Amino acid sequence: MGTPAAIRVWSRELTFTRRIWKSLTMAAFFQPLLYLLGVGVGVGALVDAGPDAGEILGGTSYFAFYATALFATTAMFTSAQESLWPTLDGFQWTEGYFAMVTTPLTPDDVLAGITINHAFRTAISASGLAAVLLFFDDTRSIGLIPAVAGAVVTGLAFALPITGWTARCTTDRSFPTILRFGIIPMFLFGGAFYPVEQLPGWLQPLAWITPLWHGVELCRGAVLGGLEAADLAVHLAVLALFVGGGWVWARRGFHRRLAQ
Repeated sequence: MGTPAAIRVWSRELTFTRRIWKSLTMAAFFQPLLYLLGVGVGVGALVDAGPDAGEILGGTSYFAFYATALFATTAMFTSAQESLWPTLDGFQWTEGYFAMVTTPLTPDDVLAGITINHAFRTAISASGLAAVLLFFDDTRSIGLIPAVAGAVVTGLAFALPITGWTARCTTDRSFPTILRFGIIPMFLFGGAFYPVEQLPGWLQPLAWITPLWHGVELCRGAVLGGLEAADLAVHLAVLALFVGGGWVWARRGFHRRLAQ
């Protein structure tokens, strides 16, 4: 009972993670490796051969440009998946969260434990990517360490708002819609594959307000350098806004749902 309540909740999630840690570790390492070989190296060779590639990409190779963005996109996908079906399971199917609040644990404790688990799962994925990038000259940098931290913050910017939505759901019918019309468009247009400046003028502001673009710029800048202090502050502030707003939204949902 001396263990903090949120850690006790996380230990439940960690029990499940221990059962699948081998597959998680392999996925964290081999999945980004395949992306990097297919897109970063394969497509990158074609992009780098273009006459204006260096100017468009800010003087870096396409491999480095794309590889560093994977920190943010991996965090987005990992957190989104964990915040949907696994979280709904605790409310609707196994009702594990309801069992927790029959003990001295509060809805705040449950949410905090789940948030720690989201951060942990994102850190595993980001660390696997960092390990892969150590093998390549273009991305071997001490900046990989803060990039992992940036990926965790980016993941929470998605995890908490989506968790707040899930707390208000009784079915998973809306989940494919969130992925299809929210996560995937951000993946395609959030600056991972090409600079946002290449988008039509009317579409660029939509990309700038997404947490993914700020996460991509934050992680890319950490590894490749060139991120100004003012830009760093803006990216962190926007991500913090999503994290803080998501916490308030999720907290209300947990209290309303678990108080029934």
